[in-house]
Amino acid sequence: MKVNLGIWDKLTPVVIFLVFVAGILLVAVWYLPLIRQNERMRREILRLDNAVQKEEDAGKQLRTSIDTLRYDPKAVERLARETFGYAKAGEMVIRFEEARTNIAAHR
Repeated sequence: MKVNLGIWDKLTPVVIFLVFVAGILLVAVWYLPLIRQNERMRREILRLDNAVQKEEDAGKQLRTSIDTLRYDPKAVERLARETFGYAKAGEMVIRFEEARTNIAAHR
């Protein structure tokens, strides 16, 4: 036996659907700040990973330079010549300087 409740027969599924949608919206609003924080933290992790990779590459280059200067006398000689202008007996050191221009005179 089915009792006709009039408008309530039609409103009950609508109310259930609206309660369900409201529940989903409540959960979404509740977790939205956490989702945004998670995205910010992921971006920060990627930025820090890139920074770590750059520093590791710089460290590898420095270790290579240190090993080269430790075990290769020609590298030490080249560095001394470039940095301090050293020369062997009988050699002549010629230094080239960049031309200095007066920027104010060109205006």
